[in-house]
Amino acid sequence: MRLGQNLCHLTIAAFIAMALWSNAASADPVTPEQITVALPKLEALAQGAVADGAVPGLAIAVVHNDEVVFLKGFGHREAGKPETVDADTVFQIASLSKPVSATVVAALVSDGVVSWNSKIADLDPSFRLADPYPTSELTIRDLFSHRSGLPGTAGDDLEDIGYDRATILHRLRFVPPLSSFRAGYSYSNFGLTEGAVAAARPTGKSWEEVADEKLYRPLGMASTSSRNADFIKHANRAALHVKVDGAWAAKIKRDPDAQAPAGGVSSTARDLAEWVRLLLGDGVYAGKTLIAADALDQTHMPLMTRGKNPVSGGESFYGLGWNIEFGRHGLSWGHAGAFSVGARTLVTIFPKDKLGIVILANAFPTGVPEGLFDSFADLVFEGKVEKDWIEAWDAIYAGMFGPVVETAKARFAAPPSAARPAAPANAYAGHYANDFIGDAVVSRAGDGLMLKVGPAGARSYSLTHYDGDLFLTYPDAETPDRPVGVSFVVGPDGKASAVTIGFLDDNHLGTLPRVGD
Repeated sequence: MRLGQNLCHLTIAAFIAMALWSNAASADPVTPEQITVALPKLEALAQGAVADGAVPGLAIAVVHNDEVVFLKGFGHREAGKPETVDADTVFQIASLSKPVSATVVAALVSDGVVSWNSKIADLDPSFRLADPYPTSELTIRDLFSHRSGLPGTAGDDLEDIGYDRATILHRLRFVPPLSSFRAGYSYSNFGLTEGAVAAARPTGKSWEEVADEKLYRPLGMASTSSRNADFIKHANRAALHVKVDGAWAAKIKRDPDAQAPAGGVSSTARDLAEWVRLLLGDGVYAGKTLIAADALDQTHMPLMTRGKNPVSGGESFYGLGWNIEFGRHGLSWGHAGAFSVGARTLVTIFPKDKLGIVILANAFPTGVPEGLFDSFADLVFEGKVEKDWIEAWDAIYAGMFGPVVETAKARFAAPPSAARPAAPANAYAGHYANDFIGDAVVSRAGDGLMLKVGPAGARSYSLTHYDGDLFLTYPDAETPDRPVGVSFVVGPDGKASAVTIGFLDDNHLGTLPRVGD
């Protein structure tokens, strides 16, 4: 029954997509003159966004008809410092890495190394999902379209506490599925990462080496890498920024190596413009076929429904590492990227019009990339900007964490009037563990407790008593004022038999039994 429902779901989605595609294909392609008129206005909007403090810095590339027609940086690499952003400033591009990695896999498909339907069980026999049937049938296509059934946050929690890629991918087998196999869309960084790593395995090389060999070097993307060590070597690199007391501040660094295919690429506007040229050329670059068109075309076929664009209302689908949208100006391929610790990026391509734009920003939260893109699209296709798109998108991104933080703060605003005292510290102190989180150690620290988790206790969190056996901690760098509960179950012997770590419990795997005593 589930398989039949899944096929029906995909058939309906494909029918809707094809109908929208046909309608979108009817308009005349844009002319070079339309682009020429729009570009100075895009530049003015970008300058205004930086001048108004919407972001510290930006870099933008526009490609039309295989020509880079706009390439420029705005603002500063780091707020409060004089170094400016230019076309060669290296940004961490976050989830814009996904379509880049899909292009790398398309090159492997083109070369006959794998197919999009290659089974993960054949490529990487050690990988497991929670259930045997999906494990045996799972393909690269499933993982790049986020339809494996893995919950979206699976593995992100382990990355946050310091585990490496191999450990995280191994432990995905302990995560219960969020949906039936191929029946639901759930955006998964580590699911896609496994798809990319598995695709690279037949080459005998690491994912990072394959990305260099198949995409970055052939396109002359000399400043692009899937290694964080390469990013931090660049003097001309953008810092990550978050708001502190209403001002942008470069407070946090982010090493995304564990999920490099999904979020660990660093690049420049200049380099990404060359990648867009390859895409607009259907795999042909500088007159040479680098990737077979049919291998690349697969990435842009709508597979899973995503609903509507939250601001423009366009119908949105997911392909293989790409969003496919049927919006106000026809068919587009795109992807956004964000690190909640300070990065925002976007690529959008209008394939019929041979037009693409890349926008890189060094701050979060901000809707500037989408706002500039929607404004530019209006200018190109309509000759005028329909509304303040930056303001509309800012509201979307500003709302991502605000309600969560306020709810948590309200819940723990003050202990109950009849708050119960904590047990003695030695009731909680000890060693806890489960298969997914691994080890956790609770120890006395002054008047409170200290929780250590991750490999060799890599992350430490102070625990402050709240009520009874419930303690609070503040684990998130991006939301430092959000309290999260850490609770213990204390048995008749006066010792805690288990601890539940709230910030590691998204997938109900945050309860760790006491071990060893």
